[in-house]
Amino acid sequence: MSKVINQYSAKDEVASVFVKRTFLQRIFITLKKAPFTAWLGMTIIVFYLFVALFAPLIAPYGEAEIFKTPYAPWDEVHIFGTDRLGRDILSRLIYGARNTMGIAILTTLLAFLIGGGLGLLSAILRGWVDQFLARFVDVLMAIPSLIFALMLLSIFGSTALNLIIIIAVLDSTRVFRLSRAVGMNVAVMEYVEAAKLRGEKIGWIMGREILPNILPPLVAEFGLRFCYVFLMIASLSFLGVGIQPPTADWGSMVRETGELIQYAQYDITAALTPILPAAAIGILTIGVNFVVDWFLYLTSGLKDEQK
Repeated sequence: MSKVINQYSAKDEVASVFVKRTFLQRIFITLKKAPFTAWLGMTIIVFYLFVALFAPLIAPYGEAEIFKTPYAPWDEVHIFGTDRLGRDILSRLIYGARNTMGIAILTTLLAFLIGGGLGLLSAILRGWVDQFLARFVDVLMAIPSLIFALMLLSIFGSTALNLIIIIAVLDSTRVFRLSRAVGMNVAVMEYVEAAKLRGEKIGWIMGREILPNILPPLVAEFGLRFCYVFLMIASLSFLGVGIQPPTADWGSMVRETGELIQYAQYDITAALTPILPAAAIGILTIGVNFVVDWFLYLTSGLKDEQK
């Protein structure tokens, strides 16, 4: 009996290794066929993540370290100069990657947890629950998000926690609409009805029956939502109600270094300094969109028409 069990366990182990190798091979083949834009986007994302994770090791100076000369020109000591308080621009750009991206990722995850969960719940229960949630979301979406966020942050305070919660709740409305729409198409399938007849709980049906079948559009939406959240945080910081000083943030850095533009006729680098944080925002947004477009193409089932 033990020999039979050992034989079956050995076969299972070989099968699992084969499945892993096949899965890794599929990933390698898919990446190999990826277009240049997808590779460019992945390279940009990996570079930004590396900078964000190892910011204290990469940055030449501290995040809020102040030097004697404000608005110092570009030189060997300060590669991109200093701001009006004498803080090194390059160091704050590096730390800004960690702060801005970290808050944007947490906010997007919370938005998907709220919006995705309520959207799937609405798709399964239907009836008055669906109508109540859908109409409530319609009311929130009727209010401009940026203005609503400005008002709420002015009332509750511009802390990092409030920023994450408020933007996540506002952005979860878009996630709710998508997850509800795609969830309703799956919720009427026979295997979902069979799970209900077996007496499975709602959480089990959402996580095991519906969610795996709607992941591609949700993953693509996650990339797009991250871009919108990222830009909203930068916009709020530019307006002074987002990430508060002395924490480095690209949006607030655009505002703080904007005064240098008036000195552009004396030093060309003064005009380039405000462009640096703005370019950091734009490049990351473009990179994420490249990867999302490629992922949407892969999951859409479309094929290249080559002759």
